[in-house]
Amino acid sequence: MNKENQPPVKSKETKGKAKNKTQSGKPAAARSKKTKSTHPAKEIHDLKKQIEELNDKYLRLSAEYDNYRKRTLKEKMELVKSGGEQVLINILPVVDNLDRALQSIREAHDLEAVKEGIELINNKFKEFLTQNGVKEIESQDQEFNTDIHEAVTKIPAPTPEQKGKIIDVIEKGYYLHDRIIRFAKVVIGD
Repeated sequence: MNKENQPPVKSKETKGKAKNKTQSGKPAAARSKKTKSTHPAKEIHDLKKQIEELNDKYLRLSAEYDNYRKRTLKEKMELVKSGGEQVLINILPVVDNLDRALQSIREAHDLEAVKEGIELINNKFKEFLTQNGVKEIESQDQEFNTDIHEAVTKIPAPTPEQKGKIIDVIEKGYYLHDRIIRFAKVVIGD
């Protein structure tokens, strides 16, 4: 290679000075000292402020959630309380009819009229249950199903067709909106 084509060689001093200068021409060491003395303090202050803001947001959010939880629990309790209240209000006419029937039984001489009155009250009560989502589980002469029936006892089946079927219902079972609230207690033919 020619000496003309080679880049100029810099001395060690020139190389060191070139590295330490920034674009503005000031030495990098002088600029970094200035930044280190003011910048970290400002950065720490900014971080502390940010932490305080985040803590404040967290406390507010936590308080809002706590208030929301308390409010929903209170609303739920009131809903259950008022729901039960509405059921009791709707059952009061049936209770009134039972009171009238009892009074009528004491004074009645016609047994057929008393039977008819009690059947009317029973029908009204069943209608009330249906309106409130309660449905009777059909059990008599059905196949025994452990999902909806509870076997109280087994007795010899009167006929071969009744073997494994429900012969007698001791206590009726009920659904409430397709959920079993009481299993039917039954006697099974063996």
